[in-house]
Amino acid sequence: MALAENHLIAQLPRKDRLRLLASCESVELLLADELATLGAVTRDAYFPVSGFISLVTHVDAHPGLEVGMVGPEGMLGAQLALGMTLSPLRALVQGPGLAWRIGAPAFRRELADSAALQATLNAYLAVQMAQLASSSGCLRFHQIGPRLARWLLMSHDRANSDTFRVTHEFLALMLGVRRVGITMAAGALQREHLIAYRRGELTVLDRAGLEAAACSCYETNRQAYAALLPRVRLEH
Repeated sequence: MALAENHLIAQLPRKDRLRLLASCESVELLLADELATLGAVTRDAYFPVSGFISLVTHVDAHPGLEVGMVGPEGMLGAQLALGMTLSPLRALVQGPGLAWRIGAPAFRRELADSAALQATLNAYLAVQMAQLASSSGCLRFHQIGPRLARWLLMSHDRANSDTFRVTHEFLALMLGVRRVGITMAAGALQREHLIAYRRGELTVLDRAGLEAAACSCYETNRQAYAALLPRVRLEH
């Protein structure tokens, strides 16, 4: 199967891009695989070309809460560009796909040899900071329905399909709410014919309607990508 494009790698000059890819290997992203553990040493960086990864934080004994998402527009392990070896978040494969994987030592060598790679990742780190800040505000100020619509749009952007697998239990975990709240919010979206849900498979029926139902954080994140990484595409 031919690999699709990771947009960060695609931004690099040809020489830098080919050198980086020569140090990478193609790997499959399997649903629910844990690619990084909070506080553990980062052994590999991942550049998804399909599929997507949830970035999850944990506080005390509470269940995890999703604070970010990584797909073909970004990478997992960007903290290596800052010289940080420990993972700041847990990373779980949310949508299966493919990725380029590179070991941390090789990645650091590429960073040292490529000013373009370093500059691209500096911009991407700024985007991630904006995304994390937006997630914090969204959790505090926005209701479940608009937050759910935003999450579905983010997944739709990265799924490369109108249909993807997700359960109400998983959505409740990612959004940090009770399952009954997800059931009610998803039911409202179904009654408006924005989505369809059956046996763990969710289908986006009305993209424009879902965008209208989402909170403002979705568009804020899109604008952050456009401003800081103008060639990176974050759209379906």
